[in-house]
Amino acid sequence: MNYDFLIIGGGIAGASAGGRLADLGRVCLLEAEPALAYHASGRSAALFEANYGHPVTVALNVASKDDHQRLDGGLLSPRGLMMLAGPGEETALGEDIAHMGLEEIAPAEARAMVPILDTAHVTRAAYHAEAWDLDTDRLVQHFAKAIRANGSVVTGAPASAISRTEAGWQVIAGGETYSARILINAAGAWADPVAALAGLPPLGLRPLRRSMARMPAPGGHDVSGWPMLIGAGESWYAKPDAGAWLVSPAEEDPVAEPHDAYADDMMLAEGIARYQPFVTEEVTRVTSTWAGLRTFSPDRCLVIGPEPSDPSFIWCAGQGGYGFQTAPAASQLLADLVGGQPPVLEPATIAALSPSRFR
Repeated sequence: MNYDFLIIGGGIAGASAGGRLADLGRVCLLEAEPALAYHASGRSAALFEANYGHPVTVALNVASKDDHQRLDGGLLSPRGLMMLAGPGEETALGEDIAHMGLEEIAPAEARAMVPILDTAHVTRAAYHAEAWDLDTDRLVQHFAKAIRANGSVVTGAPASAISRTEAGWQVIAGGETYSARILINAAGAWADPVAALAGLPPLGLRPLRRSMARMPAPGGHDVSGWPMLIGAGESWYAKPDAGAWLVSPAEEDPVAEPHDAYADDMMLAEGIARYQPFVTEEVTRVTSTWAGLRTFSPDRCLVIGPEPSDPSFIWCAGQGGYGFQTAPAASQLLADLVGGQPPVLEPATIAALSPSRFR
């Protein structure tokens, strides 16, 4: 089966790249799991906050905002973001306020918005109204639909062999053989192993586990209008989710090999213990837990662009938990680079994302 573009990886990175490239030629997206967005993309906190992340990531966030507001009729709904400090965390929150452009508010004002906050413990608070829930499934399906209009989405097809040919690349996946002139590596935590399978050097990507616990709404409150809460320095976070309440220790624990991640019970207990003093409602029951692998490059910026040793191999990796926020702009940059079009992003941003910085 011959295509113009083969994409390995069916998370938001691969789906968005494929959706953009479908305007330039026939696309085949290969996903190892039985469904798209199975791993990290399916376990996202699903928040769009443009000022969240490394400055290069923020540039991608800002460039993605218009698409998030208009694609498929608009993918954002109001949420808001509140950051909180307890005793000894005031300086850390001050750094968060400066970095993210938050508005400091009094603890009593924060409690008026989230009535379970314990103002005997909260020493500083900050808020940003311009943070939104992001409909992650609709975004994935939007791009998958674009791929299917000029190509194929194949699930249950792990890549077992990759070889270079005179015409481009050949990939054996799920027992079938696929060929294309351009290969896009959007394999998330598996991006370095995919490069090795293709005979190319790795980038030094690091998968880091993050765990999550789902529990009933605290005190039976209607949490639907509450903002997302984050502890100073991102020491924990909590967020409404379909009438329930999510709490994460926001950990970044390295894993030896990429795998289908699962929550660490001890880490969840530690995270809940960090969250608990900030609220008056005790956590008494957890209904489900899960984890995802957030994969970072050595400098914690995304990696988008051609491999210097072989420009027909395109990196789309290192999203590090910012994949959905950055997807519209990151995928457009990738398509511009592949298609030879002038990107709209600043040259410094493009250089900061290029894989050549590691070669």
